[in-house]
Amino acid sequence: MRVGIEEEILTARSDIAVRGVRMDAPVQRSKGAGPSDDGHLVVNGANAALPLNPESPYSVRDGRIFNGTIDLGLSVEPVSRPKFYDLKTADGVPYNKIALLHGKDVLATTVVQTCIRYVEDQRCRFCTIEESLRAGSTVAAKTPAQLAEVAAAAVRLDGIRQMVMTTGTTSGPDRGARHLVRCVKAVLEAVPGLPIQVQIEPPGELSVLNDLRDAGATSVGIHVESLDEGVRRKWMPGKSTVPMAEYEAAWDEAVRVFGRNRVSTYLLIGLGEDADELVAGAGRLIDRGVYPFVVPMRPMLGTLARRDGAVAPSSALVRDVSGRVAALLRAAGMTGADQQAGCAACGACSVLNTAGG
Repeated sequence: MRVGIEEEILTARSDIAVRGVRMDAPVQRSKGAGPSDDGHLVVNGANAALPLNPESPYSVRDGRIFNGTIDLGLSVEPVSRPKFYDLKTADGVPYNKIALLHGKDVLATTVVQTCIRYVEDQRCRFCTIEESLRAGSTVAAKTPAQLAEVAAAAVRLDGIRQMVMTTGTTSGPDRGARHLVRCVKAVLEAVPGLPIQVQIEPPGELSVLNDLRDAGATSVGIHVESLDEGVRRKWMPGKSTVPMAEYEAAWDEAVRVFGRNRVSTYLLIGLGEDADELVAGAGRLIDRGVYPFVVPMRPMLGTLARRDGAVAPSSALVRDVSGRVAALLRAAGMTGADQQAGCAACGACSVLNTAGG
């Protein structure tokens, strides 16, 4: 593909990531942990989580994305509703209250759907982890047995290729990581060899990283969202009480345990951080062996950000930051696919894969 066309596609993909498309999607995510509540699609063969926006200038016809009459050069197809959604666990819980399909082949679950930081003066402003629980679309805590049962069915019926396990932060010194150890073990007993990423805050006990690796986890996400202290205090008042030094120690130990480019962290575009500083910080993470998963912050329904009128970043900013970070990743020989499991490996919420990262 010519360089000019690649740039045009990255520009279009960045704009669609922010403004969405006019279409329906059988697989959608509403509320929960994380920065997006989009429809799950496949764009140019890659996972994509896009806003389903009836006011978007972009429409879909004949499997292509158009802006008016202009074909953007992007193929698109919705992800089909998975068969495992029609089943219930042995104890009667619908499978889709235990785990959800993300993209075309990723099983994702929040093993503990409550968080000690989910009170208004501490809550991350982009997160709705407990709203899906209040809506009755999930259960508060998933057991290892439930997760193993659902994972086995999802692999068997729907061709799941990887799994992501995140958790709300708990009050113990491990911050929820030890329950993930039990969950990983149980899933891999049911589905040997399934790549699994675990996502945690920096654990007070760094030895639990070894336990997660010994249980069989493939990679780990330790998500800081921003490296700017002012942004952290504004957007993540509870999490910002965890000093950056703890994140750095956890990243370094995780790289030692899991290996280079098997550790990742979210960096959100659109929180007010200077773009040059965001890219420079991403470069420092890459030097540590940590994959900076840069993602546009799009205020979900139910977030404090949405309530207070925050808006998504401009597509130009998303394109600029994503393109520069992808170039740094390529220079370092790091790709999201090499993580094997997790958000960077899926890539749906970011445009890094389109930019070559």
